[in-house]
Amino acid sequence: QGQLVESGGGLVQPGGSLRLSCAAPGRIFSGYNMGWYRQVPGQQRGLVAGITNSDITIYIDSVKGRFTIARDNTKNMVYLQMDSLKPEDTAVYYCNADGLLNLGSAYPLWNWGQGTQVTVSS
Repeated sequence: QGQLVESGGGLVQPGGSLRLSCAAPGRIFSGYNMGWYRQVPGQQRGLVAGITNSDITIYIDSVKGRFTIARDNTKNMVYLQMDSLKPEDTAVYYCNADGLLNLGSAYPLWNWGQGTQVTVSS
């Protein structure tokens, strides 16, 4: 099965935007709930945004109105549009299929990818 590959991270100033992408060559995303997670050193990896197979979306309170998760099952891709970024959004971001979509936690169904670093700083 394909390895998850996250991309699109980088260094951005506060208030800026980034769009993260998640792919897994050889995997079929359809039928799975998908999530974006983030992790900072010393803390557990936790779900910040999730999308069900029927496109219902959930977000942690701190990113509501700023982040948008979307999926394209025809391309087996999941995206995270991040706007109005804040320094506290700095983290490594990962995607995965999730067994529960419990915000703040992680119930990954597949092996983790390398993640993509997002740094928000002036």
